[in-house]
Amino acid sequence: MNPFSSGTCLRDMIRAIRACKTAAEERAVVRKECAAIRASINEDDQDYRHRNLAKLMFIQMLGYPTHFGQMECLKLIASAGFPEKRIGYLGLMLLLDERQEVLMLVTNSLKQDLNHSNQYIVGLALCALGNICSAEMARDLAPEVERLLQFRDPNIRKKAALCSIRIIKKVPALAENFINCAASLLKEKHHGVLITGVQLCADLCKVSSEALEYFRKKCTEGLVRTLRDIVNSPYSPEYDISGITDPYLHIRLLKLLRILGQGDADASDRMTDILAQVATKTESNKNAGNAILYECVETIMSIEDDGGLRVLAINILGKFLSNRDNNIRYVALNMLMRATTLDAQAVQRHRATILDCVKDSDASIRKRALDLLYLLVNDNNVKPLIKELIEYLEVSDQEFKGDLTAKICSLVEKFSSEKIWYIDQMLKVLSEAGNFVKDEVWHALIVVISNASDLHGYTVRALYRAFLTSTEQETLVRVAVWCIGEYGDMLVNNVGMLDIEDPITVTECDAVDAVEVAIKRHTSDLTTKAMALIALLKLSSRFPSYSERIKDIIVQNKGNVVLELQQRSIEFNRILQKHPKFRSALVERMPVLDEATFSGRRAGSLPTAISTSSGAPSNLPNGIAKPATAPIPDLLDLSSDDVPAPSSSGGDFLQDLLGVDLSPTPAPSGADMPPKASTDVLLDLLSIGMPLPVQTGLSASDILSSSQDDKAPFVNFNGLASLSSLSANATSPANAAPMMDLLDGRGPGPQKSEENGQAYPSLVAYESSSLRVMFNFSKQRGSPQTTLIQATFTNLSSNVYNDFLFQAAVPKFLQLHLDPASSNTLPASGDGSITQNLKVTNSQHGKKSLVMRVRIAYKTNNKDVLEERQINNFPQNL
Repeated sequence: MNPFSSGTCLRDMIRAIRACKTAAEERAVVRKECAAIRASINEDDQDYRHRNLAKLMFIQMLGYPTHFGQMECLKLIASAGFPEKRIGYLGLMLLLDERQEVLMLVTNSLKQDLNHSNQYIVGLALCALGNICSAEMARDLAPEVERLLQFRDPNIRKKAALCSIRIIKKVPALAENFINCAASLLKEKHHGVLITGVQLCADLCKVSSEALEYFRKKCTEGLVRTLRDIVNSPYSPEYDISGITDPYLHIRLLKLLRILGQGDADASDRMTDILAQVATKTESNKNAGNAILYECVETIMSIEDDGGLRVLAINILGKFLSNRDNNIRYVALNMLMRATTLDAQAVQRHRATILDCVKDSDASIRKRALDLLYLLVNDNNVKPLIKELIEYLEVSDQEFKGDLTAKICSLVEKFSSEKIWYIDQMLKVLSEAGNFVKDEVWHALIVVISNASDLHGYTVRALYRAFLTSTEQETLVRVAVWCIGEYGDMLVNNVGMLDIEDPITVTECDAVDAVEVAIKRHTSDLTTKAMALIALLKLSSRFPSYSERIKDIIVQNKGNVVLELQQRSIEFNRILQKHPKFRSALVERMPVLDEATFSGRRAGSLPTAISTSSGAPSNLPNGIAKPATAPIPDLLDLSSDDVPAPSSSGGDFLQDLLGVDLSPTPAPSGADMPPKASTDVLLDLLSIGMPLPVQTGLSASDILSSSQDDKAPFVNFNGLASLSSLSANATSPANAAPMMDLLDGRGPGPQKSEENGQAYPSLVAYESSSLRVMFNFSKQRGSPQTTLIQATFTNLSSNVYNDFLFQAAVPKFLQLHLDPASSNTLPASGDGSITQNLKVTNSQHGKKSLVMRVRIAYKTNNKDVLEERQINNFPQNL
């Protein structure tokens, strides 16, 4: 025995490795064997080379590195004997891949073995080439493989065909060399050669349009004849599987026919009869038969057909849906989803079976069946299908309720022809799965309710009944509380009673009790409690006799730990105590919401800004639209040059949003009155006092002292939004009165940039709870149309922002140049900032003001965040 040999055979090494109880013991055995193999390789031990390579292959399969034994494979391949070549080629396929440079050294050996007189050695070389062939090897050895396609032995022809598939995938340009040889393989009687020939033709069609046209014209008839012979062939034990002759060849032939018939009417017409024969004669009680039927159906769906075969194929899929095997049912549902685009009417016949699949115990079947059923719903069947789905919603699993609820809500909204039917179905969904309803769905429901003036009484009574039985559904509680607050008087007085509803007696006390239950539920979230407080404020005007009780309920939240609820409670209590005469105007019913505008915004077809025609102002009767005014510029499209001035558009926007008149009041004739300062807008919004004349040095205490005046102006609470964003974006001219410090002197004062003696006020371009963007302006000497802007970004959150990116867009009359930012990481909590310089040239300076659309992207906590804003309030003199 060679002193450098490990002295153990492969079987002993495997036994030793399997006997190891720990990974450390296994590594020790492998290291010992690898060391002995290396020593044997260094001594060029030819007697044990095949044993060493066998061990290396097993070690490779365990996941250990074996690169040091690659050259041993080449040495064994170069040997003359068949046993050595067999181990060498096996090692070549396991230890190397096409990316190894060592593989180039084996090309010559492969070429010699492909021309060897021993067919078994030729077979080894073809197997290796078919597994690890690279593009260079394919170009070098393609002629030998092409010649072997005509070899006398069928096993060699079969392996040569498989090797040809690898070659044309690596080098598609060689496909034309194999077209004639592949066509000759389709006439083979040996099933092994025939199936590889069919696969070779299919791959040739994928990489070469020339091959596709050739096979369509020359081989379609032959393939149809071959498939017919197999279908009608008698029992053959050599190829029989479950009573079907060679189902694998069946499937390969059907796939090739699908490729040839797709997009070609003549080829499709020639294979119609055989496809119908396969679809009708194949038994479906065995898995092999189901596989053939599935491929037949897919072929029928892909070729050009007039529709007769498609009905047959869809009926086969309908039978699949009744199969007990979930895999067969799943693939049938997938195929039916594709079939709905070709023949939806034929799929409709199996609607009942599909509905049963929605109720299946398997989650994958349920989800796929629900997706298919969603595609089948139309105006004719929507009502019975929605009824079935809502009934199933009551007993469905919790993990499935979300998908089912989303689909039901989408269908009801899409196909609702009557508002009463829409409201009824949505109430059923809210009662059964309200916690799974998304916000935009119940928002849309409120919009529909507000527009159905003749159904207000019916809706509020139906919601009240549902609320009494389903208080655990959060979304139902929100909609019910909103309707009780808006139409509580209709609930108590039974206004608008319909014939289809049962009479109900609700007192004012019952209505207040319902809202009180909603606000005191331990499961109610912030949104529900906030809506309940607003509903109570509205009921205080509708039910004057219960004002004191409502006040007591509101006061209970004055010490709430949630700041939003505490603030609402204090403000509403103040209204009830100090401004009873304004209360009825403050809490009047919501204006009718525009359904088309709301639907457009949900679909993303309209900008997110509030349109000047989206609602009626607070001083107009309910349902009367305000006269159309100039629209706000499209925030998503800055291509138009017709952008209104920021001052006018901003005023109209706030006027629509808050329902107050922000336009300056013209002075009486002959009166010497100073112009109204821009800060008066905030005074009006906060109801702090009457419009004040412009004063310098006006203290906060002077302003606040006027808040006790009972004649202070008011705003409609229906449209009142958070004022923090308004105060952040408010700017005033240089000669205006200083803005009231809402932070008691703790906020930073406005900064100004000066150039050539002219001051430009800094602008808070964007501010949210997490980010502030400040613009500082300056001018170039002798170039008044050019404005230099320094943007400063400050992080207001406690998380660091990474990959920070600022982008801006301007209309055509402006030219914008952005310099690189100072950093792409924004520190947390205002510990640092990022600055970036912008240069804007206004070609219509003095005629049009600057306008800009900005987009800010960053990453925080491994989440991508994108914020956008339209900036219209640039200083006028830029």
